[in-house]
Amino acid sequence: MAFGQQSGPPATARQVQQLTALLHAAGHTDFRDARGPLGLTQRQAGGKFTRDEADALIARLEAEAEVGGGADPGSSDEAPPQVAVSSDRYDRREAQRLAALRKMPDEALAAELQRRGWVVMEP
Repeated sequence: MAFGQQSGPPATARQVQQLTALLHAAGHTDFRDARGPLGLTQRQAGGKFTRDEADALIARLEAEAEVGGGADPGSSDEAPPQVAVSSDRYDRREAQRLAALRKMPDEALAAELQRRGWVVMEP
């Protein structure tokens, strides 16, 4: 594979439109504006995504919107963890796990951590 080339089929027009809408909802003007905060590569900042990359970023942005209620992630005390979006480092399953964890009640998470030997206290 040549340098800078995508490692899969390109994202569909519908995926790019959905990404653009989610970026606007998150407070970014375009992909270049979101490059640093979202950890996008230079190619991705130009709007070039593979289908897998687009799916992963869509899942991540939707999960952040659910957790933050559409607010800017940097404005809350509990900002979601930043995960770089590239085909070799970001896994769709990880996005699904994070979304599931965010939906779990605090008490259930605390109980599981205590079961694993952690000490848990309320903030």
